[in-house]
Amino acid sequence: MSTRTTPPAAPTTPSATHHELPALPQNIHWGHHDAALPPVLTVASGDTVHLTAWAAGGAECMPPDASLVSPGHRSAVETCVRDGTTHMLTGPVYVETAEPGDVLQVDILDVALNEPWGFVQIVPLKGTLPNEFDSLTRIHPAIDTAARTARLPWGTEIALSPFFGVMAVAPPPHWGRIPSMQPRKFGGNMDNKELVAGSTLYLPVFAEGALFSAGDGHGVQGDGEVCITALETGLTGTFRLTVRKDLDYAYPFAENATHLISMGMHEDLDEAARIALRQMIEHIGRRTSLTREEAYMLCSLQGDLRVTQTVDGEKGCHMMLAKSVL
Repeated sequence: MSTRTTPPAAPTTPSATHHELPALPQNIHWGHHDAALPPVLTVASGDTVHLTAWAAGGAECMPPDASLVSPGHRSAVETCVRDGTTHMLTGPVYVETAEPGDVLQVDILDVALNEPWGFVQIVPLKGTLPNEFDSLTRIHPAIDTAARTARLPWGTEIALSPFFGVMAVAPPPHWGRIPSMQPRKFGGNMDNKELVAGSTLYLPVFAEGALFSAGDGHGVQGDGEVCITALETGLTGTFRLTVRKDLDYAYPFAENATHLISMGMHEDLDEAARIALRQMIEHIGRRTSLTREEAYMLCSLQGDLRVTQTVDGEKGCHMMLAKSVL
């Protein structure tokens, strides 16, 4: 029987302040991450931020009915300069006291749909079957934001489970400016559908202030995100940002009320799976008295290894392990 040693909880902040961060052009960086980006908001550790983010893509991805597009979204597309790839990211947010070597705890308190449309597309030479679909194909499902459903053009109605595809701190400063397509150890385009409201994401900090950004709203996504897009749409999210100086995580990790969620990213899907497994073994060791060998066997019996996405260059795997078995 293992002895459970749950890591300490984040310190409470009775005087926490709530902040609004709208997706105005001056609050958006489009297609890249860079530790040199100036922060658009400064908050104290433990504060909450209500953040708006527009869908990935430019004017070409908008629906034929222009009335469906928020004026703020159109203004951002017309004003912001794309540098890197497709994601319109809101931020960065400077979190006071955060330093390299710390961990930023991101409690995802709420995620909501904010536009009545989204898009799904196939792009030649991209996706999981890059050579089998050779024409650009795009659809614009209608979204019922209140019912949290979408109707596909052929009539199927599907339930939505919105989440942010990109949540990130700044990369190491010496990396310079990098495209936002590939997820890496600072987070980024993880496209992990488990990171919905009620979950907590832990990101290692590489730059002063952490510099948190989010975007790439997804209305719903299957494991794999195989055609290169989820249901791309605009979202709002409320995040509690807490600096953890008592944790030593060097790689993104998450949890929800019932499960631990380890993640691995690598261009080789097999290696991504190995990273996710190694991370879970490490976190079991942090929370229990199990040996590494025992944790490995527990993962084989109770860990569910899933494909996160196969389309972002750095592919993703994640492992789900029920807390009840620790």
